[in-house]
Amino acid sequence: MRVLVLGSGGREHALVRSLAQDPDVTALHCAPGNAGTGALADNHVLDPTDPVAVVELAQRLMVQLVVIGPEAPLVAGVGDALRRAGLLCFGPDAAAARIEGSKAFAKEIMSAAGVPTAAARVCESTDGINAALDEFGPPYVVKDDGLAAGKGVVVTEDRGVAERHAAECERVVIEEYLDGPEVSLFALTDGTTVVPLLPAQDFKRAYDDDQGPNTGGMGAYTPLPWAPPGLVDEVVQTIIQPTVDELRRRETPYTGVLYAGLALTSKGVRVIEFNARFGDPETQVVLDRLATPLGSLLQACAVGGLGSAPALEWRPGAAVTVVIAAENYPGKPTVGDPIAGLEEADAVEGAYVLHAGTKLHEGLPVSGGGRVLDVVGTGPDLAAARAAAYTAAERIRLRGAHYRTDIAAKV
Repeated sequence: MRVLVLGSGGREHALVRSLAQDPDVTALHCAPGNAGTGALADNHVLDPTDPVAVVELAQRLMVQLVVIGPEAPLVAGVGDALRRAGLLCFGPDAAAARIEGSKAFAKEIMSAAGVPTAAARVCESTDGINAALDEFGPPYVVKDDGLAAGKGVVVTEDRGVAERHAAECERVVIEEYLDGPEVSLFALTDGTTVVPLLPAQDFKRAYDDDQGPNTGGMGAYTPLPWAPPGLVDEVVQTIIQPTVDELRRRETPYTGVLYAGLALTSKGVRVIEFNARFGDPETQVVLDRLATPLGSLLQACAVGGLGSAPALEWRPGAAVTVVIAAENYPGKPTVGDPIAGLEEADAVEGAYVLHAGTKLHEGLPVSGGGRVLDVVGTGPDLAAARAAAYTAAERIRLRGAHYRTDIAAKV
């Protein structure tokens, strides 16, 4: 099977790494990719949100499967264009991808499907915003209705901060605050059958002890020894399957991976948000534990054959990933700085480095985005995996870089 992965982040490097380990994958391409994916796949210069360019590249490379990593190409209709051209695609079409592209649409789907989530109000005026903030009170949860690269959500006790964020959005969803720990669960689906992956937990705030602004994610780990027994089955039965069924009922069948961001509240499991793709950086740890060949799984989703796929197999032990971010992230990051210590980090037993925001300059890796590297540690338990990740992270040298030191610490 010849495969093309779209995207350039740590999630895409994790996907490429897993696909490269699948013996059925005979050719592997990534567009545009990064300095890390180029070691495992052929990188191609491309705007992944351009449906025409993506179709032309996939046809020229004669690939049998296109795997769409980020959300922007999905919302832009790249999946639709590939399917019209007769190409297999892992990822929903634009209509179904609205479950991430519009927070208001996601709430509508959840309401129709009876999925438990936070009460919310969709606002387009100052009066509406103020009324919703009054209704729900602090902590205020204010979400940009559209795509915002994981940074469109503000959770704050400060009314002024909430009002300013809401004013910056054309359309905003304001909702009640959900208490309790958060869990990320990915589920593969061919539009009918749902197959869950391992649950994970990520860390959104920029700094230790959940301080600082929201980011795209600063680290993650799996498994979750504290999660209640039966959690995954409950989420599939009450959240994922009803959502997939509702989308199919609306003649917008969902094919790909559905990400459910969950809060385990005092009143039960509630959906914080849906994403239409693999989450980043949770993908890095979940795929590390997956023993089942990834290519055949993604292909089964694309052809509607997930129901006959064998049960998933998982590697024992644990995985922890630590994100190394560029100076100023999550603000405008400093880019173009050389990265050193990669070989030393990879030499740590049980650890390896995935590239996220990197590129090559004169043949050497330099920073090219906000989240630069994902250092993955593995081991027989979370303590060992965490130790491996941080031992490797300490060997990376990048001017002005920062990373959280408390990923998975409380577990």
